[in-house]
Amino acid sequence: MDDKYLDIVDKHSPKEDRLKNAIVSFIAGGMLGSLSELLLRGYMIWFNLPRKEAGVVVILTLIILASVLTAFGVFDVCVSKFKSALIIPITGFAHSMTAAALEYRKEGLVLGIGANIFKLAGTVILYGIVSVYIFGLIRMLVMGG
Repeated sequence: MDDKYLDIVDKHSPKEDRLKNAIVSFIAGGMLGSLSELLLRGYMIWFNLPRKEAGVVVILTLIILASVLTAFGVFDVCVSKFKSALIIPITGFAHSMTAAALEYRKEGLVLGIGANIFKLAGTVILYGIVSVYIFGLIRMLVMGG
């Protein structure tokens, strides 16, 4: 019974062109990287910032851009066109938090947004912190303090 169902689902499911998706992601990711580099150089020149501080402003720009595009419903459309290239950690994280905030805003600030904003991003935070702790312990043991 299950095999027949899976065969029917497989037969009628749209097939994805993995090579095309990889090429589109590669090009879109390269364009995002180029935009980030242009912003970095621009912030260094326009605001006379050192590279490290300009990098922080680039990250903030990407976060704001991803959040605004999510709020207007454009981010998901871009992801469907450009595939995984836009779900780099910083823009993907901003998108997940903004999407959760928008989804639960009608339930109020505390029980809606406050309780649910980390619904998608919480696992990233949790496992990021746990991973850093474990790798820090390993480094401390290997390097000797």
